[in-house]
Amino acid sequence: MCAEGGIHEIEPRSGVAFTLDRGDRLTVIDPRGEQVADLLAFNRHDLDEVISSGRTLDYASRIYLTTGDPLYSNRSNVLLRIVEDTVGRHDFLLTPCSSDTFRIIYGDAHPHRGCFGNLAAALQPYGIAPDRIPVAFNCFMNVPVDAATGALRVEPPLSRAGDHISFVAERDLVIGLTACSALQSNNGRFKPIHYRIERGEGRTQPA
Repeated sequence: MCAEGGIHEIEPRSGVAFTLDRGDRLTVIDPRGEQVADLLAFNRHDLDEVISSGRTLDYASRIYLTTGDPLYSNRSNVLLRIVEDTVGRHDFLLTPCSSDTFRIIYGDAHPHRGCFGNLAAALQPYGIAPDRIPVAFNCFMNVPVDAATGALRVEPPLSRAGDHISFVAERDLVIGLTACSALQSNNGRFKPIHYRIERGEGRTQPA
């Protein structure tokens, strides 16, 4: 779905995939507040090169990333760079929620396929199999860590209506993006996510 101004909407509990060229700018927007968006990036010319939580956090030496920080691949190349961030709290530790997440953590008898399933379905036309899906960069997800014990807590996102985070592509990429399906991550309500793509030459185009 594309709204005015080149803004696309991802419906609640769903996901999309699209391509970016090097130099394109992707802005992920939380239109209603307190909604997470899982983001994946693959090198479009070699799908074995993929966004890496481990490499990125290792080089940043911290777990909370924001404006100016690069997101590295498993081959230590920068795939995306954060160029604007109105929230400042995102997660790069936790894997996309899945039917197993809802079965194991929440005890759901008939679990939703979650962000993992949504990403797998969206990325399939690009030749990306489910086993290639790594830890996502979870835009707006709020995961405090206890300094003494290392315990993780998932708390409501700090994002408010209209908050956003923008990335510039440093390679030609395939992107996967969701409106997260986990109640705990989104303060108990499923909401849409918006995104906008600005092409490198300055014009805005649909994905």
